[in-house]
Amino acid sequence: MPNPTRLAQPSLTPLRAVRLGRPEAVLDRRDDGAVVIRAAQAIGDYHDTLGAALGHWAKAAPDRVFLAQRDASGEWRKLTYAQVLDQVERIGAALLRRGLSPDRPIVIVSGNGIEHALLALAAMHVGVPYAPVSPAYSLMSSDFGKLRMIIELLTPGMVFAADGLAFGRALYATVPDEIELVVAQNPLGDRPTTLFADLVGEADGSGVTAAHAALTPDTIAKFLFTSGSTGMPKAVINTHRMLCSNQAMLRSGFPFVLDEPPVVCDWLPWSHTFGSNHNFNLVLTNGGSLYIDDGNPTPPGVPKTVRNLRDVSPTIYFNVPKGFEALIPHFRADDALRENFFSRLKVLFYAGAGLNQTTWDELTELAVQTTGERIIFVSSLGSTETAPAALACTWDSGRPGNIGLPFPGVELKLVPNSGKMEARLRGPHITPGYWRQDQHTNAAFDDEGFYKIGDALKFANPDDPGEGLLFDGRIAEDFKLSTGTWVSVGPLRGRFIDHCAPYVRDVVFAGADRDDLTALVFPDIEACRKLAGLPAEASVDAVLASHAVRATFAALLSRLAADSQGSSTRVMRIILMADPPSLDKGEMTDKGSINQRAVLASRAALAEQLYAEPMPDAVIAASQER
Repeated sequence: MPNPTRLAQPSLTPLRAVRLGRPEAVLDRRDDGAVVIRAAQAIGDYHDTLGAALGHWAKAAPDRVFLAQRDASGEWRKLTYAQVLDQVERIGAALLRRGLSPDRPIVIVSGNGIEHALLALAAMHVGVPYAPVSPAYSLMSSDFGKLRMIIELLTPGMVFAADGLAFGRALYATVPDEIELVVAQNPLGDRPTTLFADLVGEADGSGVTAAHAALTPDTIAKFLFTSGSTGMPKAVINTHRMLCSNQAMLRSGFPFVLDEPPVVCDWLPWSHTFGSNHNFNLVLTNGGSLYIDDGNPTPPGVPKTVRNLRDVSPTIYFNVPKGFEALIPHFRADDALRENFFSRLKVLFYAGAGLNQTTWDELTELAVQTTGERIIFVSSLGSTETAPAALACTWDSGRPGNIGLPFPGVELKLVPNSGKMEARLRGPHITPGYWRQDQHTNAAFDDEGFYKIGDALKFANPDDPGEGLLFDGRIAEDFKLSTGTWVSVGPLRGRFIDHCAPYVRDVVFAGADRDDLTALVFPDIEACRKLAGLPAEASVDAVLASHAVRATFAALLSRLAADSQGSSTRVMRIILMADPPSLDKGEMTDKGSINQRAVLASRAALAEQLYAEPMPDAVIAASQER
């Protein structure tokens, strides 16, 4: 098994050659303490619409594979650029005949797939906005509250689901009878349903050509919904200008995509900006090939991803930290998988959460063992409202956490706020606002037109801003103890989870206006079950009540407290949560992110127990010795 400690001096191992761009930071320090940062380089040229990129590659590389997905038999179903454009134009004609518009857009409730992609591309090609909605709102919710809110807000003229059987219950509950339903398979029995294949009808060259020619950079391409980590999801307007300019920004940071068309194997959901605007559009804009991964970072999903990575050698690999962690045991155990994965890989790209140093080191060691070279790890910062990439670390930072500098075309304003520097962004990639939610739009921008992303940032090296920036927490999550000391939730959350690995999945901190910091902890039940030595049939309550689990957490908590420098990082008491965070209650987003405020509100009684005297049995306390 590879030993990560062998890379004590990783800089001595050669880095695989890859062409990257590094912006030159220009700073304007204002009298009010704000700092505005931009790149000295100008943004490059970009298309007016995404459809222009599809048309370009359909002519320049008509036979190149654009989209691939496994079919029911397990074989790869592949479509070339020319085939995709032909189907997009035929579907676009069907959409025009239906009179769809921004006031009657398309809602897609199912996940990644070729039909999803064709419908989305066709809609954007003829000026009909579409909204990809998280499948979790249909498949994991019990009351369909978020899906119902989305349908009522958008008033769609068409709703698409890949499988009418899987999504039938949600469709019946939320989609009014007058809205057309389209499915790829299994039409609803007692409700009129259009088969997707019937949308791919006769071409209407003149109508589609005229509709496409009428598009402008400010035409709405899609509505993407925020994750809801600070409230109900909001419908973010995505224009063609946003999406196309953001790809120009990405090319400036990752120019190697111009040298060789990117090959990507990706599971990240198209209902979120990382998987769709960032990854899908990167492939499309640069004439690459996208292999749709039917896996994900879950026990049943990881083997599917592994199977796909045995077939596909990516040139850039995107994932969230949990996804990288889940792949490491498979890379260790399978030489052929590892060799195929690293064979032509140029960049490992993580986003969505912080990557821990152990995962970074282990993947670096695996790459060196396999190829004799390190593969550069990079990360970025952005949001649904920023299309999404705003900053990126496009150089070898040597350790995780650096989110780099603003791309060319981006202005970053850092504003003093409660002892931190709050980040605000401006540029052609920024949304004009939220659809039919003016109150949210008005609150999202400052008086200079900067979008308030809600994150705090700090310089990796205060003496050299060119070394990039670090994430410093979410402004909305931070709170004060009774002493007036601020608790920076983001960094503390990462430290707590790393310290308690592998026994913690997530944590919510309590202590606003209290003397001490405490936490509600969502444990990794299977890791705790192994620690307790209990069989699979043992209840969750029995696992968390076991002496081994409680003693281990008490020891971890005491060590963390002893290493803490003050009350804002010293967690004194915890309760282990037997029930996972709820999607319907807003405690968890469909991406798996925790809504701190929602958890504290819905579990207020448990939060009160953390401060009760005498201390309840459910509470685990740190030693008072320091």
